[in-house]
Amino acid sequence: MSLTDTPIFGLALSLAAFALGAFLNRKTGLPLVNPLLVAVTVVMLTLSLLRIPLDHYRKGAQLVSVFLAPATAALAVGIYNQRKVLKQYFLPVLLGCLAGSLASMISAYLLCRAFGLEDALVRAMVPKSVTTPIAMAISESLGGVVPVTVAAVILTGILGAVTAPLLIRLFHVTDPIAQGVAIGTSAHAIGTTKANELGPVQGAMSSIAIGVAGLITVLLSLAL
Repeated sequence: MSLTDTPIFGLALSLAAFALGAFLNRKTGLPLVNPLLVAVTVVMLTLSLLRIPLDHYRKGAQLVSVFLAPATAALAVGIYNQRKVLKQYFLPVLLGCLAGSLASMISAYLLCRAFGLEDALVRAMVPKSVTTPIAMAISESLGGVVPVTVAAVILTGILGAVTAPLLIRLFHVTDPIAQGVAIGTSAHAIGTTKANELGPVQGAMSSIAIGVAGLITVLLSLAL
């Protein structure tokens, strides 16, 4: 058994790639230098250049996914700290999440149909804007291709985190609550990392939007 065929390899490569991404992000301050985007690129290049089988990497990389649920649950801390704001703006937050979820699902469905994708891929793409555990469950229940869903969710989150600051300035969205809800609804947990950088209110509202948008998406998917 080689070193790359052990769980420690995939885990170490994942942590090292993300640490490099976080370092470059701090040094450059550029939205395009997103830690997760850098990590994905580094992992892909490493596996490709060294001709390491993907199954070898997965043995350790799967250990990282164990922390996905606790990390999502930890977002509740920010929600609790901003509970007064949530109580005051509950209806606008709910309506914002509903509008965002509808826009995401409808646009994904129409684009997939426009490009002539088969039904399984269409169902896989519909829940792309919600957090991974919820998206996987929705995709599986709809008969979608779950690995495609996971890839779409990650790509959506990265794009959301990278473009959020630019879009906020472009459309002159100055309200921190609106910023947070928009980011959380469209770019789930990955986008929320960027929302936290924008401010505590944005981070808390984005965290709230993840759960609310996830629930709304589950209910809307029942109609498909």
